Amino acid sequence: MLRAGLLEGIVVATAGGAAHVASACAALGASTVALEADLGDEDAVIAAAGALGPVSTLVCDAAAPFAAAGGGVEGLGAGLDGAWIATRAVANAVWRPGDGGKLVLLGPRPRDGAHAGALGAALENTARTLSIEWARYAIRTTAVLPGDATTDDDVATLVAYLASPAGDYFSGCAFAMGLARG
Repeated sequence: MLRAGLLEGIVVATAGGAAHVASACAALGASTVALEADLGDEDAVIAAAGALGPVSTLVCDAAAPFAAAGGGVEGLGAGLDGAWIATRAVANAVWRPGDGGKLVLLGPRPRDGAHAGALGAALENTARTLSIEWARYAIRTTAVLPGDATTDDDVATLVAYLASPAGDYFSGCAFAMGLARG
C-alpha cells in the first residue's frame, strides 16, 4: 500500500520531534519540515509556524515534551499543552478555512511514565473534539497511541499512511497500536 512516490506533493511538518516519521514520509516522496521551537514557548511556536509555508500534515509528538518533563504530572501538562500550542499555531498560520489539513497527535508508550495513559486519553479526546470543531475548516485529526512493543518504524508507517490520500477517510479517531485485546 505504501510505495515510492505516494506522498509526492505532500508537505509533512513535525513538531516536538518525530524525526523517524519525517524520514519515513520523505522516503515516500513527501517534503518534510520541522517546526523548530520549544513547544512550551507559545510565542516561539507561533513565530515558527508562521515561517513554515504550506503544510499538508502536522505530526505533533506529545511524547517528547512528556518525557522531557519527567513523565509525571508535569509531563502530562507539558505534552498536552505543547501539542495544543503547536496545533493551534499551525491551524491559524497555515491552514486557511476550507483549505484544510491533517493533524496527527503522537502519544507516549505506556511504559514511558505513570501518566502516559492519561496523556494518550487526552490526545484521543483532543482528536475527537477537534474533528467535530474543525470539520468546517476541512481539518482532519487523529491520534496515534503506540504500545510498549510498537517500534518507531510501526508508528512512522501508520503516520505515512494517514498523511497519504487514503488517510483522508480518517478523522476523530485514535489508533491504539500493539495493545492486546481480550
